[in-house]
Amino acid sequence: MPSQTWDVAIVGLGPAGRALAHRSTALGLSVASVDPLPRRSWTATYAAWEDELPAWLPSHAVASRIARPTAWTTRRHTIDRTYCVLNTPVLQSILAEKSGSVFAGRAINLSPTAVRLAGGSTLNARVVVDARGTGDSPDLAQQTAFGVVVEPDTAAQALAGEDAVFMDWRRDNGTSPSAAPSFLYGVPLAPDAYLLEETCLVGRPPVPMSELASRLYHRLHARGVLIPSHSNVERVRFAVEPPHEAGRSRTSDPVRFGARAGLMHPGTGFSVAASLRCADALAHQLRDGSSEGLWPWRARTVAPLRSLGLRVLLNLNAEQAPEFFEHFFDLPPRLQAAYLSDRSNPVGMLSAMRRMFLASSGDIRGVILRLALRREIR
Repeated sequence: MPSQTWDVAIVGLGPAGRALAHRSTALGLSVASVDPLPRRSWTATYAAWEDELPAWLPSHAVASRIARPTAWTTRRHTIDRTYCVLNTPVLQSILAEKSGSVFAGRAINLSPTAVRLAGGSTLNARVVVDARGTGDSPDLAQQTAFGVVVEPDTAAQALAGEDAVFMDWRRDNGTSPSAAPSFLYGVPLAPDAYLLEETCLVGRPPVPMSELASRLYHRLHARGVLIPSHSNVERVRFAVEPPHEAGRSRTSDPVRFGARAGLMHPGTGFSVAASLRCADALAHQLRDGSSEGLWPWRARTVAPLRSLGLRVLLNLNAEQAPEFFEHFFDLPPRLQAAYLSDRSNPVGMLSAMRRMFLASSGDIRGVILRLALRREIR
């Protein structure tokens, strides 16, 4: 391994690490990235609201656009925002271009200026960035999902002809009122392929994959849909909370980025768009030696409000979740965006939460008040 000192050393080459390497190199910084399997192909389905995507991302990174997706709670809603499903291989290819030097290896020790690898070698850099994701701690809330890829005709029957369904909370998936809630997510991956996925938004412990598969097939059977045995399957499981150490910043720690830095929305599991958008800002800070970081005061104000939203979701049952999201999708689009996308808009976030609280039933208000008034201990 070269003995030079790089401007930036990035550990972890998921979408966040790749995006930061790509944008840092575009600014003329020398970048070295480390990952145990740097050539592995990404297989997950990534999506974002169109207004979340950065201007530097080429349009062909998007596989499909849905102008006004549908959501089902206790009734049908139309979401007045354009939703994009990203082309995962194209996204990976774009971010891998002109992104510096890449080394295969497992990092065993990180400092602000050095990465020690399992083989004994060391990468030295002016700044080290930890972009290794959330990890797999069992006490962190997780999102789990089980999906199948089907042809458009099959999807049309499952989604009643809708172009896409962002959330379908109707309980034709066989769950009891006390069960952990889950919903159907149905989006086009390409002109000839749709993803139908049963998703537990957040769970602690997570809903097992076998249970989600059973719910999905029960739901589709109830709608008269038969899934071919050869259909491709997608399994999703990841923590929606950052590792515990992410909230404790010390001078001996490297810079954190992506989900490891808390950029994942804990109430939705979305992090890729936030990482793409923040990559440019962090790259400029690394180039200029700025100490502002990713957490200005507005973002630090929004973070605990998002955390409260996560705790509320964890305490809703299969009957309460549809009502909760009914009030969410009744919000004006600007407040939906403040809740889902804008990590630096505490006024919008508080306004959205206030409207939802006032519209909720006594049972859900009780859940919100109880959780707001006590500190969660894990």
